[in-house]
Amino acid sequence: MSLAQQVIFVIPPYVHVLDLSGPVQVFYEAADYGAPYQLRYCSFQNQVMSSSGLPMGSVQYFTELQPQRGDLIFIPGMDMHYIRSEAFRAQQDFLDWLFAQHHKGVVICSVCTGAFILAQTGLLNGRKCTTHWKRVEELQKTYPQILAQHDRLFVSDGGVYTSAGITAGIDMALAILEEQHGPLFASKIARELVVYLRRGPEHSQKSVYLDYRNHMNVAVHQLQDWLIANLKTRFTLDVLAEVAGMSTRNLTRTFRKETGISIHEYTTLLRLELARTLKHNPGMTMEAIAEKCGFQDARQLRRIWQKDELKINTRSFIST
Repeated sequence: MSLAQQVIFVIPPYVHVLDLSGPVQVFYEAADYGAPYQLRYCSFQNQVMSSSGLPMGSVQYFTELQPQRGDLIFIPGMDMHYIRSEAFRAQQDFLDWLFAQHHKGVVICSVCTGAFILAQTGLLNGRKCTTHWKRVEELQKTYPQILAQHDRLFVSDGGVYTSAGITAGIDMALAILEEQHGPLFASKIARELVVYLRRGPEHSQKSVYLDYRNHMNVAVHQLQDWLIANLKTRFTLDVLAEVAGMSTRNLTRTFRKETGISIHEYTTLLRLELARTLKHNPGMTMEAIAEKCGFQDARQLRRIWQKDELKINTRSFIST
């Protein structure tokens, strides 16, 4: 690419700061590493304040920019009170401009509730998309012609990217880097950002590390910590009972009571989560990933992985 590729960040009123700054930092670091990116900023208002009250000062008006085919436009999330307001729907000039940019070949990306702006333009009609998990149903209900996807970090469909809340924008930006410059370059940027776990679109918005810890049982918490740190280890129920300081029978009963799933189910979810992360390491084979995660071999990993993906896709289909 001979000329710098523009990465244009639209700053809407009441923007969520991390929705904006996360992807900005990804492309800033990429440019610092030599990728031909030029970061630009614009808005459809002259003065912008964030949702947390941080003033942004004067921002360039969107009509002053001239995006070209292959450039990127990012729309970060903003406060839902603004999205539901008449002031938002009155920005027809900007909405028409954004729609026209996509048809010129500009790649359009949204973070979190930024998907509502894309939906308002009509760009998401008939397309798969996602947003923050709290807003997926509202997005689908408000714009019934879209195909809102539950439980996805980000979705790409026809040159339009949408991502879930907050840090998912970083994951999406890194994925775009990987598409354009390869996995090794994207891994360098992830390390620069100290992003320990770089996730792909197949990752759930929910986290197995958090979802099954909404209880107060110290022994079960202790066992969960041990399992996360020892996934590579082949362990027996007797070993786990010793870690938790319980009998095997009491541990089995208590773990299911506190978490809602069995120890085996929980351990499998942990191993799959780690496998999804390690899959983005270009230096690791499936056999190496299986060993690192505690699976018997790559065949077992693929079998369990396919079964889990089928469950996720079935849930997404039913929810739409």
